[in-house]
Amino acid sequence: MKTYQTIRFEKKENIGYLTLNRPDVRNAISQEMIDEILDLLARIDRDAEIRVLIVTGAGKAFMAGADISELKKMKPMDVLRWNEGVVRINQGLEKLRQPVIAAINGPAMGGGMEMAISCTFRIMARSAKMALPEVKLGIIPGTGGTQRLPRLIGKGRAAEILLTGEIIDAETALKIGLVNQVADDGGVVEAAEKLAARIIVNAPVAVELTKDALEIGKDLPLEQAVQYSQKNCITCFSTEDMQEGMSAFLEKRKPVFMGK
Repeated sequence: MKTYQTIRFEKKENIGYLTLNRPDVRNAISQEMIDEILDLLARIDRDAEIRVLIVTGAGKAFMAGADISELKKMKPMDVLRWNEGVVRINQGLEKLRQPVIAAINGPAMGGGMEMAISCTFRIMARSAKMALPEVKLGIIPGTGGTQRLPRLIGKGRAAEILLTGEIIDAETALKIGLVNQVADDGGVVEAAEKLAARIIVNAPVAVELTKDALEIGKDLPLEQAVQYSQKNCITCFSTEDMQEGMSAFLEKRKPVFMGK
């Protein structure tokens, strides 16, 4: 596996671990980090051994958003290209073949929150905070937050978060459906691993096609979304895992899925 400078990656059994690794600047995203994450996501998508990806931050933060010291030096077209790189990361997380769990170990601000809501699941440390504070800086969230957040928690709650720029604590995030779980400080990766284990016991192709139907279908009219998911369902009937799963059900035993 390629060595990276701003991120860490490791693989244990069927779980991939992506750690944002610029703790001295609270894992703020730089151009180098953009390039490295995009490279890694392409590698993960091709890796059949990885069944779930966990994303977390080194040190005390998940991700503080943009590296302002880098952005300040850029001209408008440079900012556009930089921003498009972050947009591709969030799209990559959303469209990745594998489910992605954001293990939010500390503050996830601005672009950090936008990255977290691009993941399939979010588990948040009890003391962690999230916010989209861009309106306080005279800008708006530029990498999908204005669109993904209302799809996730509804227009009214999203509008309150976006237009006030106020900080959200873990209990509030759980209450409004922004995160799936709240874990004790220091325990978010372990909680993510437990969720990953619940996913990994299932048929790999079925998990992949279910995630695909979920992500594609959410942006389609209902009738088209149902038709799309139906095609994914029928595809599952061509797999060896379908035969194994149904045989195991009839024989009252645990299935042994091979991802075929």
